[in-house]
Amino acid sequence: MIQIHHLYKAFEDKEVLKDINATFENGKVNLIIGQSGSGKTVLMKNIVGLLTPTSGSIMYDDRDFVALSKRDKIMLRREMGMIFQSAALFDSLTVLDNVMFPLDMFSDMSYEDRVKRAKFCLSRVNLQGAEGKYPGEISGGMQKRVAIARAIVLQPKYLFCDEPNSGLDPKTSIVIDELISSITHEDKITTIVNTHDMNSVMGIGEHITFICEGRAEWIGSKDEIMDTDNKKLNDFIFSSDILRQAKQLHDQKTSKR
Repeated sequence: MIQIHHLYKAFEDKEVLKDINATFENGKVNLIIGQSGSGKTVLMKNIVGLLTPTSGSIMYDDRDFVALSKRDKIMLRREMGMIFQSAALFDSLTVLDNVMFPLDMFSDMSYEDRVKRAKFCLSRVNLQGAEGKYPGEISGGMQKRVAIARAIVLQPKYLFCDEPNSGLDPKTSIVIDELISSITHEDKITTIVNTHDMNSVMGIGEHITFICEGRAEWIGSKDEIMDTDNKKLNDFIFSSDILRQAKQLHDQKTSKR
């Protein structure tokens, strides 16, 4: 579990995050959603240590990440897995070598065991047989699956996903969402996904934090979204015609009960 307490972040005289209080639950897919410029990306960067908060605490179970020494922060980062928006694979390495890279850097496993672990992770994202290919030889969706395999190869306790469906078609996005969800539940990982994909929100959003103008405006589940009376959240979620119609249909069914 990750808990955020009274988190503020300012850049010179511009306050971007304002008294954020939020909990990201273990074994669940936790989403951070919000419009561009709302502060959701800054929030995630603070959580993983790419930025330092102006004030407040970030608790990884019983450890305050902000107060840790540099050495202890490095140790904690080894418990994190990261999936970047662009997949961020090494073009000069094969799929297998990309997945093995964290093991080569941080593990004392034998070469044979590293290969075995990397192949196992590739099998979990249904990429058996792609080990010898290079990133340029596979599709964008396959690259994201390689990124997921690499992110879980060190068996992280915490998994961070920055816009994992960016640039993918809707069908492939569903595949990525389902993989993130199944790995989260099977391995009991604390997963945080930064997204603006409403299909992801309605598909895998078990615990959702809506950031608006630097504040945690609303916290709840995908089921509670349909019944919320929070105007800012409704304006954000139901901005598309399809979702607006779904909201109207849900309200009609609810009123007839």
